[in-house]
Amino acid sequence: MAIARGAGTEIIRSAHFRDIDDTGTDLIIGVQHHIYTVLSVIIHTQTWQAAGNYFQLKIVGYDAKHASSDTGQSIIIHQKDMNVGETFVWNDKFSFNGFEPLDSAVTNPLSTVAEQDAIADQASAVPQKLSIVTEDAADGAHVHVTYIDQNNA
Repeated sequence: MAIARGAGTEIIRSAHFRDIDDTGTDLIIGVQHHIYTVLSVIIHTQTWQAAGNYFQLKIVGYDAKHASSDTGQSIIIHQKDMNVGETFVWNDKFSFNGFEPLDSAVTNPLSTVAEQDAIADQASAVPQKLSIVTEDAADGAHVHVTYIDQNNA
């Protein structure tokens, strides 16, 4: 039986990734009028170029503060130094929109309810993403992400 994905649905999704390195990997790629609630991200360092190398978990999306660099910005939400064989579990819940706002609707920094609504409306053609990257090309992490996908289209 196929999973319902139409407007008004809410489904739990998960994805697995092997050998994440310094080139970065998108864990969630946004869809317009969707809201993503991240439930957990599990990172295991399978190989690690040097003790203490880090990984960064970040949202690539709209910066509601800086007018000159507002679209497609990497906003780091967590950075952790790791060693080979370690596992890190992120289980703090957070949400993000599937698409950025229409740029002309927000005059940064965010300062009005209308601008806040424009961000929620996701009227641009630019997806937001949850991504992960490591410090070095020789790093290799395995990652599992679990999230809720709310379709408000």
